[in-house]
Amino acid sequence: MNVPVDLLYSADHEWVRDLAGGRIRIGITDYAQDALGDVVFVEVPVVGTSVAAGSVFGEVESTKSVSELFAPVDGEVVAVNEDLEATPEKVNEDPYGDGWICEMGTDGSATGDLLDAVTYQALIGE
Repeated sequence: MNVPVDLLYSADHEWVRDLAGGRIRIGITDYAQDALGDVVFVEVPVVGTSVAAGSVFGEVESTKSVSELFAPVDGEVVAVNEDLEATPEKVNEDPYGDGWICEMGTDGSATGDLLDAVTYQALIGE
């Protein structure tokens, strides 16, 4: 499984990329997309929504199942990947790139609860 070292991870298999200006980008990991199978629909959160860490903020539907997305940190949704509406398969094809789910504004204080790549690899048994 691909686990980039420059990202942080949640135990719920979301990844977090720190962007400039107090923003983060969120998606699901390569491990998660592989376990789901072919993604056919992604429910992204609404821009402007405030979410608490651990709360459900969307869904990913695949040919196998429907899985909830859990916010890895507290914050406000400031952007969503609108391309996923027409091409949800981007989550499978490029989970760390074009398959991102949303961006949030956050103060960054909650990222200490996230896992680094080595710890996440241990979690998934890699």
